[in-house]
Amino acid sequence: MTKGILSTTIGGQVSRSEVYMKLLDHVREAQDCAALMAHLHNTEGNDVDKVLAKGWLGMSELFKLLAHQVTLLAQNKLQ
Repeated sequence: MTKGILSTTIGGQVSRSEVYMKLLDHVREAQDCAALMAHLHNTEGNDVDKVLAKGWLGMSELFKLLAHQVTLLAQNKLQ
């Protein structure tokens, strides 16, 4: 087993499905973090933080779209 992109590999080879799942996990984690940042800025109560909250919420939505696109790209290769 080798170390690198993933913590373990099968027979020294990285599989597409493993890399896809790792990428999708990271994108979803980024989406959650951006949504949390939006929430935290919304709790501040000033105008600057309200604008920043909208920006973070927008980033969360972009990560959601990215996760969907990654899934679409991987669908044909993983079947």
